[in-house]
Amino acid sequence: MTNGKARIGFIGLGIMGLPMARNLMKAGYTLTVNNRGPEPEQALAAEGARVARTAREVASESDIVITMLPDSPQVEEVVLGENGVAEGLGPGGLYIDMSSVAPSTARKVAEALKAKGADSLDAPVSGGQVGAEQATLSIMVGGSEEGFARARPVFEAVGKNIVHIGGPGAGQVTKICNQIVVALTIQAVAEAMTLARKSGVDAARVREALLGGFAQSRILDLHGQRILDGNFQPGFRVSLHRKDLRLALEAGREQAAPLFATANAAELMNSMIAQGMGDLDHSGLAKLYAQLAGLD
Repeated sequence: MTNGKARIGFIGLGIMGLPMARNLMKAGYTLTVNNRGPEPEQALAAEGARVARTAREVASESDIVITMLPDSPQVEEVVLGENGVAEGLGPGGLYIDMSSVAPSTARKVAEALKAKGADSLDAPVSGGQVGAEQATLSIMVGGSEEGFARARPVFEAVGKNIVHIGGPGAGQVTKICNQIVVALTIQAVAEAMTLARKSGVDAARVREALLGGFAQSRILDLHGQRILDGNFQPGFRVSLHRKDLRLALEAGREQAAPLFATANAAELMNSMIAQGMGDLDHSGLAKLYAQLAGLD
C-alpha cells in the first residue's frame, strides 16, 4: 500500500489500456507498467509510473495487477506462462483481467491463482476509447464478492456503471452478450441507412426521425452520425469485434444456445477483414453495405 492506496500493476497499454492507466494515476494510484511496445511505457514513465521488464516483476511489486490484452491466448501467456503474473503475485494478491476473453479462460485463470492463495476477477469493459479516456466505462465483473469489494475503488477510477454479475467467468459472459447487442444494432442501423439511400431518401432525416421513436439508441445516435459522416476512424476496430463474436459463437456451442444473427454479423465482419477493412471502426459495417448496394 502507498498513501493508503493499493499498489497497482498494469499490463497492456493499447488504445484502451493507456488511458485507463492514466486515469488510475490521476486518482492517486502508484503504477508499475509493462507493455509489448516501449512507447506507452515511456509515456507513462514520464508521468511517474515505474516500468517493469516482465509480468512477474509487475506482480511482485503490486497489490493488484490489471491486464488489458487482445485475446485469451495473450491473457493465458501473461498470467500463467513463464515469468507471468502467477509467478509474482503472492498470497492475498488480486488479479483483475479487463480484457475481453473466453469465459473458460477467466475460470481457468481464477482456479490457477486460487491455488496460489490469490483472488481473481474478470472485469471486461464497454464504452470504447472515449469511455476509457473519460473514465466512464461500463464494467461487468465476475468473481468473488470479497474481490469485488476490494476492487471497487479501482473500478471507480476508470468507470461509472459497475456491476458485479456473479462468479468467475460471469463478467466475460456479460461482455459477450453486450457485443452481440452492439454488433446486431450496428448491422440494423447500417441496413436502414443503406435502404434509405437506395430509395433516394435523405438518410440524415431518416436518422433524425428514428431518434424520436422506438428505434432510438446510442448506436443510432453516435454511430449513425459516423455513418453519415463516413468517419470510420477506429474507436473499436472491426477485427476486435469479430474476435468477440467468435467468443460468443464458441460459448453458444458450449451451451447449445442458438445464435443465428450473431453468426451472420460475424460473417459480415469476416468479409470486411478479407477486403482490408479490419482496422476500421465497427460502424464501418455500413461501408460494406454501401459497397454491396452499389453506393459510393
